[in-house]
Amino acid sequence: MLIPHDTRIALATVTDLVNTAPRTHAGDGAADRLADVEALYGFLRAHDVSGVGELGERDLRAVQAVRRRFTEVVAAPDPRTAAELINRLVAAAGTTPQLTDHDGYDWHVHYFAPGASVADHLAADGGMALAFMVVAGERERLRRCGAPDCGHAFVDLSRNRSRRYCDSRTCGNRLHVAAYRARRKEAAD
Repeated sequence: MLIPHDTRIALATVTDLVNTAPRTHAGDGAADRLADVEALYGFLRAHDVSGVGELGERDLRAVQAVRRRFTEVVAAPDPRTAAELINRLVAAAGTTPQLTDHDGYDWHVHYFAPGASVADHLAADGGMALAFMVVAGERERLRRCGAPDCGHAFVDLSRNRSRRYCDSRTCGNRLHVAAYRARRKEAAD
C-alpha cells in the first residue's frame, strides 16, 4: 500500500495526539500530556506544525476536543462509523485543499484554510489522512497496542498488517520476555 509522505506524517500526528490523552488502564499512568498551553506548543514543535501563532487556553481546549474525536475514530467498530465521525470532523474544520511546498518539503496537500486555527489545521489534515485509510480499505491498520498495560494508538504500515505493538522494542519485547520467563518458571516447577 502506497501512503504518501504527507499522509504518513498526518497519521503519525493523529496517533501521537491520541496518545497524549490520559489513560487510566495504561502503565504510564493517567497523566494528560496535553494539559496546558506549553505542552501544546511542545507537541506542535515536535510535529513540525507550520503557521502556529500565539496560542491560548481556547486553542488548548479546541485541540483537546479534536483529540477526543480522533480517539473516537480509532475506537470506531467499523468503517461506516469511522467515516461518519471523520466526515463530521473535517466538515467542522472547514477543509480547503491546496497544494503547497514550504519549509523544505516537496509538494503536498494542506486541507486546512489559510489562517485556520491550530485545532482546525490538525482536524483537517488528520481527518483527511484518516479518510484516506478508510477509502483505501486500510482502516484496520489504525489500531491500539496489543500490550495490556499500554494501549497506545499506532498505524501498522507493515506489508502484511501483522504489527501488534506500538513499539516492538519496548511493548513487544517486554511481553515476549514475560512469556519466556513464565514458560521457564512453569518448566522448573
